[in-house]
Amino acid sequence: MKTILSVLVENHPGVLSRVAGLFSRRGFNIDSLAVGTTENPEISRMTIVVEGDEYIVEQVKKQLNKLVDVIKVSKISSDDSVSRELVLIKVDAEPKNRSEIIQIAEIFRANIVDVSRRSMIIELTGDKDKINAFEELVRPFGIKELVRTGLIAMNRGPKTIKVDEEEKD
Repeated sequence: MKTILSVLVENHPGVLSRVAGLFSRRGFNIDSLAVGTTENPEISRMTIVVEGDEYIVEQVKKQLNKLVDVIKVSKISSDDSVSRELVLIKVDAEPKNRSEIIQIAEIFRANIVDVSRRSMIIELTGDKDKINAFEELVRPFGIKELVRTGLIAMNRGPKTIKVDEEEKD
């Protein structure tokens, strides 16, 4: 079972290394990891997808909470959240195949962000299934390069994952 964790951390050098090291030392697998600053530039948010049962997820949360740089760890329910991933795919795009690739991109509401004589870079956001389906459809044309961001997620409605000033001190 995959679980999405939102981890608020101090925005300092080396924090990502300490978090990744914790996973490595404890033998926990990271399925996906995305990091970026929050509305507060002193705080970063890591969205970590962990594979494991409830016991393993609880162990991961407890271990993360022991790290000095970790401010808050929250589990995000996939049923009550919005999650997305971004992918950039550079595809072989010979002139005879271009219109077919463009049609596929339009169906998926993807954006063509670069075109050269023999290739295109296509940008697509969505859930993992949508991105996998798109990747399978363009694969026969020849994928030259592919990069994915990893999952990011946010709770629906008024529920937020923020740091109260008291929690930070």
